[in-house]
Amino acid sequence: MGTPTPAPEPHTLAKELGLTPEEYRRIEETLGRVPSTAELGSYSVMWSEHASYKSSKVHLRNLPTEGERILVGPGENAGVVDVGDGHAVSFKIESHNHPSYVEPYQGAATGVGGIIRDILTMGARPIALLDPLRFGDPADPTTRRIVDGVVRGIGGYGNSIGVPTVGGELSFDASYAGNPLVNVLCVGSLPADRIQLAQAESPGDVAVLIGQRTGRDGIGGASVLASAEFREGAEAGWAGRGHVQVGDPFAGKLLIETCLELYERELLSGIQDMGAAGIICSAAEMAAAAGLGMRLDLDLVPVRETDMQAWEILCSESQERMLALVSPERLDEVLERCGRWGIDATPIGEVIEGDRLHFTYQGDVVVDAPAKSLADEGPVYERPVGVWAHPGAGEDADAAPPPGDLEAAVRLVLTDPDIVPPAWVWSQYDSIVGSATVQGPGGSAAVIRVTDDGRGVAVATDGNGRWCALDPETGAQLVVAEAARNVACTGAQPIAATNNLNFASPEVPAVMGAFAGTIRGMSAACESLGTPITGGNVSFYNQTGDRPIHPTPVIGVLGVVDDVAQARGIGFAEAGDEILLIGAPTRPGLGGSVYQRAVEGRLAGRPPAIDLPAERALQAFLVEHASALASAHDVAAGGIVTTLVESCLDGGLGAVVTPEPEVEAHQWLCSESPTRVVASVSPDHLDEVTAALEAAGVAHRPLGWVTAEPTLEVEGVLTLDLDEVASAQATSLAHALGDVDA
Repeated sequence: MGTPTPAPEPHTLAKELGLTPEEYRRIEETLGRVPSTAELGSYSVMWSEHASYKSSKVHLRNLPTEGERILVGPGENAGVVDVGDGHAVSFKIESHNHPSYVEPYQGAATGVGGIIRDILTMGARPIALLDPLRFGDPADPTTRRIVDGVVRGIGGYGNSIGVPTVGGELSFDASYAGNPLVNVLCVGSLPADRIQLAQAESPGDVAVLIGQRTGRDGIGGASVLASAEFREGAEAGWAGRGHVQVGDPFAGKLLIETCLELYERELLSGIQDMGAAGIICSAAEMAAAAGLGMRLDLDLVPVRETDMQAWEILCSESQERMLALVSPERLDEVLERCGRWGIDATPIGEVIEGDRLHFTYQGDVVVDAPAKSLADEGPVYERPVGVWAHPGAGEDADAAPPPGDLEAAVRLVLTDPDIVPPAWVWSQYDSIVGSATVQGPGGSAAVIRVTDDGRGVAVATDGNGRWCALDPETGAQLVVAEAARNVACTGAQPIAATNNLNFASPEVPAVMGAFAGTIRGMSAACESLGTPITGGNVSFYNQTGDRPIHPTPVIGVLGVVDDVAQARGIGFAEAGDEILLIGAPTRPGLGGSVYQRAVEGRLAGRPPAIDLPAERALQAFLVEHASALASAHDVAAGGIVTTLVESCLDGGLGAVVTPEPEVEAHQWLCSESPTRVVASVSPDHLDEVTAALEAAGVAHRPLGWVTAEPTLEVEGVLTLDLDEVASAQATSLAHALGDVDA
């Protein structure tokens, strides 16, 4: 017992683990000696991009994170917001991009399991999942295989663990060919006075490992794979799959019920999920948060493989595990309650005075380090910030002549893989398990019941890599506004946001320029719209060789609705209802649009600018006058023609509309200019709605009316047979993905 044995050839090992020479020097300086193998492994995962945010911290500090509804903000496992009457909701979005490329099924499945445990750790019951997904060309066989594995992984884990998948996105672009984006958001509900925190409380508290045994699967999974780019020419399924965790949703379900019972009985002093970086992360973060230390005996950790080394036990990301802190007098009851659920619970150490982590294995000290040096004092880099400039950004996207065949162009937009309803995906998900889903996939936002008296939340995720590739700052503003607008369309008041920031290498100045611009845009939009950031995830190194993904911030916005029975859908409700365009008038806006890609085959120009005060006024109106509107659906990807078709098809009705004469027909149909909502209103409420719009100073104009016939007539422009459109949409995605049986 004593000083840990130095690592063999520590400089070489440090380099293999991804530590820079300067980082290694700092470790030696902190410890006052040569680090052990277990210590080097621990620092490598704790100081990785995924765990330490070392390249993004200086920018993330500029995001708004406070608000009157925020109970827990960034820094914990997930954010928590007050939804009223003593109830709270926890929510967060995370990525599992790299593991899902290496091994699509388990990469996606364990991404679901990980975000569920983040929510569970806060004291909440997980009640809903959303999955924003981005892939390469659907015609590519590799993309098809990855899509199939990812979708099956999300469905297999979420369906089995009993948490419904209620929404998300499905998008395709060549920039994601070698690096799919698999982002998952989870929502959980809890009493506002039962929030659990990931920190130690008292010396003498017992550290108890709850859940599955520890194995070699997933060693460095999230932390290593998310901190390095793929090699040029690397194929999915390469040898790195050893880093990918393997999930067991049935064990995850037992873990949920076990933890919720322990919370209800107030048996825990603290708890932390063992996700990225495993035991070392949980122990270091909980000890550092309290200014205390922790002593662990790694011989006590239940393992499922023989001859595991200390660093493997510490850094393994094996799934369905928690580290709980328990006062000694409550230990027996904790062990007994876990046993009732068939969950392993093993004391492996204790909280100690001082600030050090002291870990032993097979009679030797393997780690003796300050907790804060691992959890809080990692490197912080102010990376060079260059200029992000997409080669097509200088073009005039709206100067191209109208298409020769407008109807054919519109049909290309309506059958684009980003536009068609992804029923092929939804059909593999259980969206109603748990009986809390009020509105599931296909709406503007998912609506979930939180309390028995009908209080609930609406949640939407949005991202647009094409917009952000052309102009990261404006693109980020548009993405935040779209997510909040989708929530407001249901009648829910947007109150908070979570972000997943997907970017290429932070070592490239232009990428950091895009990142900094994204943060500026996101900050401005969140400030203006009243949706502070409660937490999230930064995913760097999303590239293969020198081929980066588009800058892709994905935003999840959550809103509160007092009565979910009154939540508004997107479908037209009754023939004869009036149709209004509420918000800004249509402006030229084909930069980065679906039309531009589907019809013109390019990415060029700038995304349309947004007036944030006007956007806030529109959303306020949608919330305040929710009961007067029969339906509401925002105008975004694909333009107003997509919005109208979706509202018709969802309601099983048709429409006759008159375009704005000031705008060319193809622009009016397909422009993606923001701050617009198509709403239907019964004639009985039309005067009330019009008067309220004028009083609020929100722009509006009549569009037309709802019909019983299954057609969309755009007067003087075109008429679409909606049955034909629905039939074409129903098969286009499946055919694009090679599903010949669709």
